[in-house]
Amino acid sequence: MTTFKSRLRNDLTSSIKERDELRSATLRMTLAAITTEEVAGKTARELSDDEVVKVITREAKKRREAAEAFDKGGRPEQAERERAEGEVLAGYLPKQLTNEELDGLVAAAVAEAKAGGAEGPRAMGAVMKIVNPKVAGRAEGGRVAAAVKRALVG
Repeated sequence: MTTFKSRLRNDLTSSIKERDELRSATLRMTLAAITTEEVAGKTARELSDDEVVKVITREAKKRREAAEAFDKGGRPEQAERERAEGEVLAGYLPKQLTNEELDGLVAAAVAEAKAGGAEGPRAMGAVMKIVNPKVAGRAEGGRVAAAVKRALVG
């Protein structure tokens, strides 16, 4: 078992003992998503720590989107619950990049792509290929894409 997954299981056990319903429910859902990912495909496999982080990131994004949907639907209690679950998951994710840090990484990637001959809006794919490994889990894909577009247009 990966260290990250075992940490989640240990935290789940302690949150159950502490009768922390929100935390234990959130960790149960996350571990279920990890298990689902492990058994998806033709053969079952163990996820690496990086893959576990990707699953947690995806789960956190689902919570944010659900909270927005509940807000629009006039259900603030459920929206608040989703936000609280998202905060629990955020504690397991790497620290997110600030806008300035992200813009700096994107600017460097744009310069690197220009050196390789890619310029203007068509360079989007080349720049994303350069910047995505550097960002890896520290910024959401939509945020990265928006920063790249700003840098290429500006």
